[in-house]
Order: sequence, then C-alpha cells, then structure tokens
Amino acid sequence: MDLFESTERSSTGVPEPGANAPLAVRMRPRALDDVVGQSHLLTEGSPLRRLVGEDAPATSVVLWGPPGTGKTTLAYLVAGSRRFVELSAVTAGIKDVRGVIDDSRRRIATGERETVLFVDEIHRFTRTQQDALLPAVENRWVTLIGATTENPSFSVVGPLLSRSLLLTLQPLATEDLGALVDRAVGSDHGLDGRVTLAPEAREHILRVAGADARKALTLLEAVADAALGAGPGDGGELPVITGELTERTMDAALVAYDKSGDQHYDVISAFIKSVRGSDVDAALHYLARMVVAGEDPRFIARRLVILAAEDVGLADPQGLVIAQAAADAVSFIGMPEGRIPLAEATAYLATAPKSNKAYRAIDAAIADVRAGRAGVVPQHLRDAHYSGAERIGHGDGYRYSHDEPGGVAAQEYLPESLRGSRYYRPTEFGFERTLSERLTRIRDMLGRTD
Repeated sequence: MDLFESTERSSTGVPEPGANAPLAVRMRPRALDDVVGQSHLLTEGSPLRRLVGEDAPATSVVLWGPPGTGKTTLAYLVAGSRRFVELSAVTAGIKDVRGVIDDSRRRIATGERETVLFVDEIHRFTRTQQDALLPAVENRWVTLIGATTENPSFSVVGPLLSRSLLLTLQPLATEDLGALVDRAVGSDHGLDGRVTLAPEAREHILRVAGADARKALTLLEAVADAALGAGPGDGGELPVITGELTERTMDAALVAYDKSGDQHYDVISAFIKSVRGSDVDAALHYLARMVVAGEDPRFIARRLVILAAEDVGLADPQGLVIAQAAADAVSFIGMPEGRIPLAEATAYLATAPKSNKAYRAIDAAIADVRAGRAGVVPQHLRDAHYSGAERIGHGDGYRYSHDEPGGVAAQEYLPESLRGSRYYRPTEFGFERTLSERLTRIRDMLGRTD
C-alpha cells in the first residue's frame, strides 16, 4: 500500500469496514439503489446514474449538501473500481494535491485509468489550492469529486466549478432517516437484530438527528451500546432501547448548525426575519438554536443592534438602547448568563412597532450624493467663524433658530439643486406617529409642504 492508497474496497467502490468501525460507516450503502433520499438525483437516466459504472465518463463532480446527506457515499459509488484517494481540505495542502496528480499521471502512462481524487470540505481550500487542481481537471489527469456544505457559487472558484458537474443534495426527510435507522437495527452490517427499538426511542433519535443520517446512526449506536450493556430482560428477551434510556444516554441534543457554513447564515437570517415579522416565539426559537450550538454571542448581539436601527428604527427609539445594553451586558457577563439579555432584547424588538424609514432615508440621501446630486452649501450656512469669512459672505443672512418663534427658522437648508427633496417620511406606527405630527408642523413653519 503506497502513501495514497485507501482501505480495501468492494467491487462497488465502497470501503469494506472493519468489525469495529462506527455504525454509520458499516451501514454505508454498497449500491446506488441502497441510497435513501435524494430522489431528485436518482431518477433513471439522471446525470448521477450515468456517472456510476465501469463505463462511466471521467466527469469531475462537486457535491453540495448539509452534513450527513450522503456526499462521501456518493463519491465512493461514482469512483467504482477506480483508484480512489481521499483528502481532507482541513489538513491537506498543495503538496498533497500535486502528489496525487503526479502519481495519477504516472499510472495513466502505464495504461491505467485516472485516479478519483475526493476532496472533503473543498470549500476550505484557498483559491490558490483550488487553482492547483485546474490543469488536472482540465486534462483529466484526475477525476475530482469535491464535497462541500457551503454554497459552491461562493466557496469554489469559478473555473473549477465550470469544469465540474454540480449535484445538490437535499436534507433527508424524517421518513428517510427512519428507514436508515430501521435498516441498521436489523442488518447484519449493523446491530443484527440484537436489540429492540421502542417507538418513542426511535422518534426521539429522529428528532434529535434533524436531517443528518450520520448523527442518527451515531445516536442509535450509543443508545444500543447502553441497552446491550444492561443485558437481556428478566425473561431472556432482547434488550430494549426505551425512550427513557435514549433521553438519559443523550446528554445534549446537538443542534444541526455549522457556525461557518450555510446553516449559520440560514439560522441568523430566519432569526432576523422573525424579529422583523414580529413573531417573538419564532425569534426565540432561532435564538435558542444559536445559543445551544455555541454561536458567538457577540455576533448575535451585533445583529440585534443592527436590527434595532434598521427595522425598528424611530417607531421605538428605545429599541436601539435596549439592543446596545444587551450587547454590553453579554460582553460584560459572558455566557451562559448572556442568553438572558439576548432573549430580553429579542423579545422587545420582536414586539416593538417597526419602521425602516430612517434606514431608507439615509440610503436615499447617499444615493443622491453618489449620483452627483450634491450641490454647493448655501452661503448663509457656511462656516463664518474664521477670519475673513464675513468678507466673502459666509454666514450672511443666517437666522439663529433659538431666536425664532417656535425655535424653527424659516430658511433654506438644502443645496439649491436639491430644494424640495424629501428623504425621511415617517410611518404612523409607534413613536413615529408623534414624529410625523411634529414633522408636519415643522415643515409648515419652514414654509414647505409635501
């Protein structure tokens, strides 16, 4: 066995696991028809089916999907009987990649087929590392199979993506996970019928696993070991995996959440949209998912501060004060106690009246400035505090607001080219109703109407 040889594999390409291999590895499908879920990829005549088999074309593939959806299994099945080398982008470098490519080219020169190079977590490769793969993929010195949990449009360089077939894997449905668990209980590759799985335990495993097949099988193995360790029942019947045993064995339900991947962005997006949509219960649910998963609380706090300014705005100015106070509190006390001010700020902002008018006003003003609609500062508003300013007319005609009736001086403040522009148009929600009434009076005093 040389440096790049993988473990012994079956005729279908899937490695033959040892007896002590994890249950998730022992239950890896040996054929494409054994794969559960991903029906959109497994239809007759689909691109994936055409890639499996001895006469399959040497097409490079990028497999994109959440953890535990079968990316590694599909890589083995696509490779078939061809030489298969697996690298992890977390630990491998350009030297390792070039070593595989050079070895494959030597084998091709002696009449062998090209090596299948499987790069797990390919999104962790730098642009330079990904670029190093381009000549080999272009010339088919290797068949590349890259697996990623992140959107390839952002995490894989364009030239490499354009030379590969992109296959998107979907999260597994509960029915798919249930089929896998049931198969593992009875299969001679799995638990071989040595335990009985109670319905409530099965339901608990599926709920905790989310959409992750690997997690479901890992949890099943843990509770099966606990049941087998307890021995058979009083009547000699098979050990039973009960709901109570399952809950006791699982110290914590690890939420399906990748702090650096798509799920990170999906959950924070759902959190923000729930607060914006005034659904306090949904907002607290997504907050809980981030807290349990160990998300950086400062990241959550920053999003709350931004949200308070952007989506609550002047409909409730206190929202920004509370969000900033929560951010300060989290920084001061840390976690786990920091979850409490985060929850308070989330509940307050979710139930507060909403307005994005201040946010839209500044963006509209910025758009005018960037488009060149700035104009000169009116003469009477220019700085008149330095020597010689009065001689050139700076400040001439300026009216001091505090000396005017009502504290508002009726004079033009915008540049001439923008006269009449309206950026801030308050809503009738919350405190902005008061601001709207006040603004109407001010504009009347300034001699302006909408």
